Amino acid sequence: MNNTVGDPGIQGAAVPPVRGPVPLSPEHQHAMRFYGPDIARDPVPLYEEMRRRFGPVAPILLDGDIPAWFVLGYRELHHVTGRPEWFARDCRRWNMWDHIGEDWPLMPYVMWTPSVMFAEGAEHQRRAGAIGDALDATDRADLRVLCQQVADGLIDQFAGDGEADLVSQYAHHIPAGVIARLYGLPAQEVPDMVRDILISLDVTADAGAAHQRVQERMRRTVGERRAHPRDDVPSRLLLHPAGLTDDEVVIDLLVIMSAAQAPTGNWIGNTLRLMLMDDDFSLSLQGGRSSSGEALNEVLWKNTPTQNFIGRWAVQACELGGRHIKRGDLLVLGLAAANCDPRLNTGDLGIYGTNRAQMSFGHGEHGCPFPAPETAEVIARTAVETLLDRLPDVRMAVPSDRLRWRPSVWMRGLYELPARFSPIVGQGRGIGPGWRLG
Repeated sequence: MNNTVGDPGIQGAAVPPVRGPVPLSPEHQHAMRFYGPDIARDPVPLYEEMRRRFGPVAPILLDGDIPAWFVLGYRELHHVTGRPEWFARDCRRWNMWDHIGEDWPLMPYVMWTPSVMFAEGAEHQRRAGAIGDALDATDRADLRVLCQQVADGLIDQFAGDGEADLVSQYAHHIPAGVIARLYGLPAQEVPDMVRDILISLDVTADAGAAHQRVQERMRRTVGERRAHPRDDVPSRLLLHPAGLTDDEVVIDLLVIMSAAQAPTGNWIGNTLRLMLMDDDFSLSLQGGRSSSGEALNEVLWKNTPTQNFIGRWAVQACELGGRHIKRGDLLVLGLAAANCDPRLNTGDLGIYGTNRAQMSFGHGEHGCPFPAPETAEVIARTAVETLLDRLPDVRMAVPSDRLRWRPSVWMRGLYELPARFSPIVGQGRGIGPGWRLG
C-alpha cells in the first residue's frame, strides 16, 4: 500500500485549513500520510510498508499534512513510554501549534485540558494515584456481580428475539453501564446517561450536546457527593488524601468514563467475533470457560481496540530508531504496530493466548494506571462469558468476511456483529426495566 505524499490514490481526502505553510524536514518530504479512507480500511499493510521503508520509527503526515513521528517498533515504543523525562505528555510543548486551525480533526486528541491525561511528574502521580485507589477499593467479586447484572439486563432485552447485533445492543452498552453504577448514579438515570455517553463519543452533530449533558451530570454528582459521601468512585476521589478539587474530580471522572467506554466495548465486540468465527475457540467452549481469557488476550495482540495513540512530545532533541527528533516534535504511539513487530516472533503459536506483554494498555508513568486494566478485563471477560452462558448456541448471522470494521486508524472495532441463537422464552435473569435501551 502506497500512501505517500502525492499518491493519486488518496486525492480528494479532506484536508483541513491550517494557519500557514507547514514546514517539512527533509525526512518528512517522503513521509506517508496517516489519514484518508485507504489506510483506515485495513491499517496492517500500512504498518508493514512503513516498517519496510523506514524501520521502527517512521515519518508521517497527520490530517492537513502535519508532520509527526510514528513509533511502530516494540522496543522503541517501550523506550518512549518508559522515559517521561525525554518524551512527555503535556501537549503545550508541540512545535506545530502555529500551524493548527481550531477545526483540525484531531484537536480532541491534542487540546490541553487540566486533566490527569496531560499532567506530569508529581501532579500526575497525585491524580493517577487517587484514581487508582478509588478503583481499587471496589471489591473484585462485587464488580463481577455488577458486570453480570448489567450483561444479563441487556441480554434479557433480545433473548426472546433469536437474533441481535452484539455490538450495538450489547458490547457498546456494557462499559458505560458498569461505570455509571460504580459512580453511584440512580438506576433510573443510568439509561439516559449511557445513551449520552455513546453519542458523545461518536462523530455526529449531537456529540457536543451529549457531552455537555454528561459533564453536567458529573458536576451534579460531585456536588451531591461532596455534601453526602457514599461508597462509590466519586466519593472516594473527593475524600482521597490527594486533596482533589471538585473541578479536578469532574474532569477525571469524564476521563475514566471515556477511557473505559470505547476501548472496552470494542474489546468485548472483537473478542466475541474471534470466538464465534474461530473453530478452535468454538470447540474449546465445550470444555469450559478458560478459552475466553485466551481470546481476550489474543485480541489485544492482533486487534487491540486502541490501535494508535496521540501521543508524546519530545522534551529535547534526541535520536530514536535512527531518526532525528526535534524538541517539541509529536510522537504517535503505534500500539497495534508494536504488538505485531516481527522482532517479537518466537515461533511459539500459543504466545497470543498466554503472553501478556502486549502494549495495548500502554507502559510507564502514563500507561493505564493500576487497576484500570484489571477492571477492564473483569468487565470484558464477564460480558463475554455471560453471553455465551446465556446463549450457548449463539452463532454469527453473516459470513465473517462481511463484517465491517470502522474506518479508523485510532480505534479498532466493528460496526455490527449480527448473531442468531435459540430464542429464550420466559422471564430472564436481568435487573429489570430500568436498564431498557428505550
